[in-house]
Amino acid sequence: MTDYARLDAWVDAHFDEEVRFLQALVRVPTDTPPGNNAPHAERTAQLLQDFGLHAEAHPVPAQAVADYGMQSITNLIVRREYGGAGPRIALNAHGDVVPPGDGWKHDPYGAEIEDGCLYGRAAAVSKSDFASFTFALRALEAVAMPSRGAVELHFTYDEEFGGLLGPGWLLEQGLTRPDLMIAAGFSYEVVTAHNGCLQMEVTVHGKMAHAAIPSSGVDALQGAVAILNALYAQNALYRAITSQVPGISHPYLNVGRIEGGTNTNVVPGKVSFKLDRRMIPEENAAEVEADIRRIIEEAAASCAGVRVEIKRLLLANSMRPLAGAQPLVQAIQQHGEAVFGEPIPAMGTPLYTDVRLYAEAGIPGVIYGAGPRTVLESHAKRNDERINLEDLRRATKVIARTLADLLH
Repeated sequence: MTDYARLDAWVDAHFDEEVRFLQALVRVPTDTPPGNNAPHAERTAQLLQDFGLHAEAHPVPAQAVADYGMQSITNLIVRREYGGAGPRIALNAHGDVVPPGDGWKHDPYGAEIEDGCLYGRAAAVSKSDFASFTFALRALEAVAMPSRGAVELHFTYDEEFGGLLGPGWLLEQGLTRPDLMIAAGFSYEVVTAHNGCLQMEVTVHGKMAHAAIPSSGVDALQGAVAILNALYAQNALYRAITSQVPGISHPYLNVGRIEGGTNTNVVPGKVSFKLDRRMIPEENAAEVEADIRRIIEEAAASCAGVRVEIKRLLLANSMRPLAGAQPLVQAIQQHGEAVFGEPIPAMGTPLYTDVRLYAEAGIPGVIYGAGPRTVLESHAKRNDERINLEDLRRATKVIARTLADLLH
């Protein structure tokens, strides 16, 4: 048997154990908000210890977490040193996830298996890659013990809020400095670039008045409508700005929440809304933010008596391809095609992730892991999220093979 065949055989022999590991992780909720994620990290560390893998616990200070709008974050690092001058490869997956919402046919925390799929919140994004990365590492050490370099598992808990207290915290504190990284993703493509995201809260101030004498007030909702019309007009123009990265189309804007007013018979004195602006890798984030602010302020200025406040909620830069990631891309494509029986394209994704923080630190990386062809298929962030267990099995093999290539 080749080393690859032996790696595959180890994964197959231990796959039931891998599935039980994933079930245990899904059964500990990590809804964000509220963001009480330390208990999941503690449970993960216990399970890893059972495999002989020591997980360093790195809690983020409570005040920093509270200021951020969450309750607890403990990030984990497992370090495996092999010696020599080889690369240090980090494998990162996030445990935090949006709340389950309504419409589930399966218990969101039951980790039930039906028709070859495991159901549960975070089953696909991205607790499945806690499992794929852990068992790829175990297979590597059991079958093809590396002669050089190192592997680190980074299990973090701040993707939904942007990553600054997840990977960003580990990097800022100097707790890690890998040479290469693989972040949680799906199995049928290797992602080398992704969109950026700007989120803002806009508050439009007018003056409340009785609806019987509206001229005595300033209608904040009319001001908000003028601003929204200007933003939606700009959104239509974004279609003409196209990305050269396969898998990414053009920028776009979405207003996801709006609230205001006090009662039906009162001229609204305040209206606020939150917008999400996706940025293609070719765009400059500072220029995008300045342009959005200009559009809002000009529209507000056209409404007499209206005042506007603009607050940035999130600025997540795009992930751009880094040349140093090519060995990862080539290895994953080679082994992905061998294991899945079809080509694995290298492309971009319109999503944004906390992986960008590694790229911003100059660490080349890719997004690859266990999952279907599309986010829609996985039901991520929707009811009945699921992972096809065969995708989990095969992705684990691809990652184990890739690590074996790069660390020998």
